[in-house]
Amino acid sequence: MNKPFAITLDVGSSLLNKTGSWRTHRPVYLDRLPPCNNQCPAGEDIQGWLYHAESGDYESAWRHLTRDNPFPAIMGRACYHTCENVCNRGQVDLPVGINSVERFLGDEALKRGWQFAAPASETGKHVLVVGAGPSGMSAAYHLRTLGHRVTVAEAGPMVGGMMRFGIPKYRLPRDVLDGEMKRITDLGVTLKLNTKIDDIMASMKEGGYDAAFLAVGAHIAKRAFIPAGDASHVMDAVAVLRSMEGEDQPMLGRRVVVYGGGNTAVDVARTAKRLGADPIIVYRRTRDKMPAHDFEVEEALEEGVMMKWLSTIKHTDGGKIQIEKMALDDNGQPQPTGEIEELTADSLILALGQEVDLGLLDNVPGLEIADGVVKVGENMMTGHAGIFAGGDMVPAERNVTVAIGHGKKAARNIDAWLRGGEVLRGPKHELASFEKLNTWYYTDAPKTVRPMLDIIRRQSTFDEVQGGLDETNALFEARRCLSCGNCFECDNCYGVCPDNAVIKLGGGDRFKFNYDYCKGCGICVTECPCGAIKMVPEEI
Repeated sequence: MNKPFAITLDVGSSLLNKTGSWRTHRPVYLDRLPPCNNQCPAGEDIQGWLYHAESGDYESAWRHLTRDNPFPAIMGRACYHTCENVCNRGQVDLPVGINSVERFLGDEALKRGWQFAAPASETGKHVLVVGAGPSGMSAAYHLRTLGHRVTVAEAGPMVGGMMRFGIPKYRLPRDVLDGEMKRITDLGVTLKLNTKIDDIMASMKEGGYDAAFLAVGAHIAKRAFIPAGDASHVMDAVAVLRSMEGEDQPMLGRRVVVYGGGNTAVDVARTAKRLGADPIIVYRRTRDKMPAHDFEVEEALEEGVMMKWLSTIKHTDGGKIQIEKMALDDNGQPQPTGEIEELTADSLILALGQEVDLGLLDNVPGLEIADGVVKVGENMMTGHAGIFAGGDMVPAERNVTVAIGHGKKAARNIDAWLRGGEVLRGPKHELASFEKLNTWYYTDAPKTVRPMLDIIRRQSTFDEVQGGLDETNALFEARRCLSCGNCFECDNCYGVCPDNAVIKLGGGDRFKFNYDYCKGCGICVTECPCGAIKMVPEEI
């Protein structure tokens, strides 16, 4: 039996109706910007490294991740993962555990001894980095991979900066910190400890440096005027946390009052609890106004840290601290009530914020300093050519992730400046918002929750509070990613097109449209799970 005439026609023959001529709009493939990538202060391609992780290729995932951030094991513990707050999966069930997978990759790299690749070539340029904290060591890593000689000058006796002296061991084990720091020095970065730079201009001239990146951490505690008797034992939180890195633990006594509401206040209170004290945090506003992250406040409460909100310290003398209760006015601002309560305390620890020592900049012309920080341009350079700054030294939110991002951004701009050019920034892709997805196609997959240490050990030891994922649930968690805005070759468009106008280009090459036969119905856009196709007006 002969086939019907229409079935025997060859595609593209003149007898076929090229329905593409009917279109008023055409579909186009595009890459949209995933919200997680857009949110990350360190500038990670989160979706990119999750793609490798969900295939089980963990080393490729780690190498993809560390193109932007050399500290996945640290950040898997210290980052507040704001990327998860904007994850589109959170509108389906719960966000992807990005931070959990990042930690798994970092730990896997330490366990397996993965190392960074040496630079392909040497530039002959030498850059001085001041400060061996997150921003400084991030910059050192990126500058070294770009082929520059790098010397890091650190005033303290150990590498890590506020990652070591501001994050307690129960949140960041020191073997993890040291392991990721050593990987950078193994790359050829010179580290000079106990080396304080008092005059950056003189140090650059003496060392023959071609550029400098300043990343001095905020190690100086802010003070508040609190009338105190001679016998009062008043300490600052940064000094207490710093002393925990030595052999002799601080003498706090049994009854400890911590004054402040930030993460440092919570950290030092939880540290005091592990040293056998009964800490109380005094904060002048309500819990919802505390700068500290809520999950840290909740963990502190679970461990037995007491909280006195809407309270301020008026006087301390010997073992007595006078607390004045506050009340909110009609504008929600705390106001003194005159009602005084007395606490018995062996120590008062002030956690009221930190400042940066800017003394090394005294002889630098052209710099602009305001409110205790250095003003920099879009390229992270100060008002003096060749001197760049980042981290706590510049106007920005102060946390480890932001500091790491500053280090990467500064390194790329220093590299461009040394080569006589500038960093070229392409157009930013449009955001892959939730309404552009078709989540019907995705499988239900509940989020994997990281295990927590039991409460008894949390109260009495410095063992790590939060556990990590194993290979099985790390793989599962990575596969929960929706690949928002970027084609993962699911073949949906190929399967639903009524005109057979979608052409498969082979694994990894995605698809293209045959516009001779696409009539612009838009079914492909509607049925694309990840929102990687959009309709645009037909050109006339």
